[in-house]
Amino acid sequence: MSSIEIGLFVSAGLLLMVLIGVRVAFAAALSGLIGLVWIFWAKKGYAGEEFGWALTVATKIAGQVPHSKISSQALSLIPTFILIGYLAYYAGLTKALFEAAKRWIGWLPGGLAVSTVFSTAGFAAVSGASIATSAVFARVAIPEMLALGYDKRFAAGVVAAAGTLASLIPPSAILVIYAIIVEQNVGALLLAGFLPGLFSAVLYGGLVVCMAMMFKDFGPPVKGFTWKQKFASLPGALPILFVVTIIIFFIYNPFGGDAWGTPTEGGALGAFVVFVMALYKGMRWPQLKDSLLETAKLSVMIFSIIWGVLIYVRFLGFADLPGVFADWVQGLDQSPLLTLVLILCAYAVLGMFMDAIGMMLLTLPVVFPAIIALNGGADVTAANSAFGMDSVSCAIWFGIIVVKMAELCLITPPIGLNCFVVAGVCPQVTVQDVFRGSAPFFIADALTIAGLIAFPQIVLFLPNLLLSG
Repeated sequence: MSSIEIGLFVSAGLLLMVLIGVRVAFAAALSGLIGLVWIFWAKKGYAGEEFGWALTVATKIAGQVPHSKISSQALSLIPTFILIGYLAYYAGLTKALFEAAKRWIGWLPGGLAVSTVFSTAGFAAVSGASIATSAVFARVAIPEMLALGYDKRFAAGVVAAAGTLASLIPPSAILVIYAIIVEQNVGALLLAGFLPGLFSAVLYGGLVVCMAMMFKDFGPPVKGFTWKQKFASLPGALPILFVVTIIIFFIYNPFGGDAWGTPTEGGALGAFVVFVMALYKGMRWPQLKDSLLETAKLSVMIFSIIWGVLIYVRFLGFADLPGVFADWVQGLDQSPLLTLVLILCAYAVLGMFMDAIGMMLLTLPVVFPAIIALNGGADVTAANSAFGMDSVSCAIWFGIIVVKMAELCLITPPIGLNCFVVAGVCPQVTVQDVFRGSAPFFIADALTIAGLIAFPQIVLFLPNLLLSG
């Protein structure tokens, strides 16, 4: 049996394990180890006495992955970004942000839901985790919407869908993971998420307004705030802007010249600033302990998925599946754009059964080389490429689109983690309620993805400024 056939059989086994409920980290690690043993044993002609040798070699290769890959400095961004989000919650920044949004834009049809969308987008700028963002705003926004008479499914769906914005708006843990997998500039990818994240938030808000106008009493507005009350709400929201400004200036140095520090150092500085704010707001040891424990739990979950999948990725390299898939995609007799759309449709289907991080880690080692080959190769220029951009720009553009597709995983049944989190935090709603309430936001997501494909400069404008500088 050839290496390609072994790769296909092992990959099918991996998908089967995921479908029957095995955690992605363990399914991927086990599949990778079995695949490595199988390939090395096959090279020895399946000789019985050589099985032990194959097992030893495969185990050594797999055993090197957790330390060699997880010790990457770029991955240290993830716990600092997650910690910023939890500390910001305990500092009361979320309530202040939501209150400011409510007073300024609550007068719109569906105003409280629109306020939730934009305050969630603001909070996403200091939180790198969608799950944490959804959990925080489920506590803050849903009770107020229910008290005002909002449909409970709609209220829960807004929070679950808006929480996905943290995947795009930096600091984003999933963008950091993408950058590491495809070996691209972390800073450029984080910067690329700003405008698409804002674009997605605007479409979410527009969808809410349209639904509130179409259905009577679906989302009543909030009125009665005076100009004095509106301006009085702004100081409480300024700390969010202050922290975001610190991180941006530290990492990107808009004044020109070298950056003041690495993204990891910028994230650590942001976490320290929020920690000081939380202490000033009255955070005590129990709240700090909860922040640290929740950060550790989420970080361990993410890191476990990473090292488990990277063992499988190491096996894919020996099986040469990425190269074969890239050659096959490049040889298809259809337009590159149609091929891209079909790949994105495959992501939408996979998202129904896998979490976002696991799905990206499993597919990108195969799909990313195919996209670069489809565009014209690693050395292609914008003038000669299929998508009208060079390979670096293509990697950034595709990354943002894939992350946006990965957001669908967070609100699609049966795996949608954001929906489970919202239902767990808010006892008034069931998981089924949250899934139903978030379904209309698929329309906004589809429009967002179409816009990013049709107008790549939404993604590339800011990173081009960074890379050209």
